[in-house]
Amino acid sequence: MSIRTEDSKFTSWILEVDRRLLWAVLALVLVGAIFVVSAGSVSAERINQPWYYFLVKSIPFYVIGLITLFVASMLKKKWVLGISALNICVGLALLAWTCVAPYKIKGSARFVHTPITNISPSDIMKPGFVILTAWFLYKMHSAYGDNMFLSRDAWRFRKLSWWTYLAIFVPVLLIMFLHPDVGTAFLYTITFGGMTFVAGLPWLIVIGLVGFGLVAGLVAFMIMPHVHARFMSFFTGQGDRYQVTQSIQSIQHGGLLGSGDDAFVKESLPDAHTDFIYAAIVEDFGAIVACVLLCALVYVLKRLTTDAMTSRNPFVFYATGGAAILFGTQVCINLATTLHLMPPKGMTLPFISYGGSSFIGFCLLFGMILALVREDKWK
Repeated sequence: MSIRTEDSKFTSWILEVDRRLLWAVLALVLVGAIFVVSAGSVSAERINQPWYYFLVKSIPFYVIGLITLFVASMLKKKWVLGISALNICVGLALLAWTCVAPYKIKGSARFVHTPITNISPSDIMKPGFVILTAWFLYKMHSAYGDNMFLSRDAWRFRKLSWWTYLAIFVPVLLIMFLHPDVGTAFLYTITFGGMTFVAGLPWLIVIGLVGFGLVAGLVAFMIMPHVHARFMSFFTGQGDRYQVTQSIQSIQHGGLLGSGDDAFVKESLPDAHTDFIYAAIVEDFGAIVACVLLCALVYVLKRLTTDAMTSRNPFVFYATGGAAILFGTQVCINLATTLHLMPPKGMTLPFISYGGSSFIGFCLLFGMILALVREDKWK
């Protein structure tokens, strides 16, 4: 009887889950592994390792991430909320640890060093951030209605108010800024702003928040040498432009069909398998393959948007919309950096770049979104 019950649950999951979104994510993971081998081979040679070195290092993350994706997609809403709360608590603890025992990589102390791998707390806690922000917006709308942003009661010091959320959100941003990890802080801010705008944030407040963001960026530019150097390099063409220059040359050398074995520019491209993997893809496989990959990323974004727009529950709408905003913004930042449309931010291309924390974080996020969408449509 129990076997039949389990079979029935699995069959129900197969029928109810958004298979198009799931298959699209799995396809990205597969091609991502291929691209990590291609782009990471030269990075491995620099440290006297075989060409498959980064693929082997990625296997545990692929296994953990895919198990997380499938298990999370079978959860009920209460478990999604519980795991999101745990995810935020773990992320905050790790983020606090980076302040106590900072471990710097390329000038940023945003990592927790372990004997196995370096953990990025800001990547780990993205799922909890999106889900709990969506739940908070849902509860605020239930309590205060369409006036939840301007109601005096919503701004009083009580258990459910904007001060409750900001008391957690603002310190997290400050820690990210001080590391410095301005790119991730910017990503979180855009995601939060997009989610609140979708929830009905008045235009007047939107303009105020944009102004605040510009002021915060100006302050970061003035007091943080790391930020100052990157912006000056971007706008004046002076300073350290090696990464960006090599990225553009890789893209130019790849052309439409790629350079294949003749792809030599990426050999001198730092982070070819992580932040600048898209440039390495263009050089190896050509602009046509790179455009197909871009279409696949857009398709995932479209599926998230469709699931959000067809949802019946406001919480699912906010959560799925938030995942779409986070995913789309990170893709845009990574590509804009690669194409020299904005200063380097040290951000991975979701499901494609090498990086365990980012990969597992996105697998958990998409798994929980699949679970919420499935329950919303079929329960």
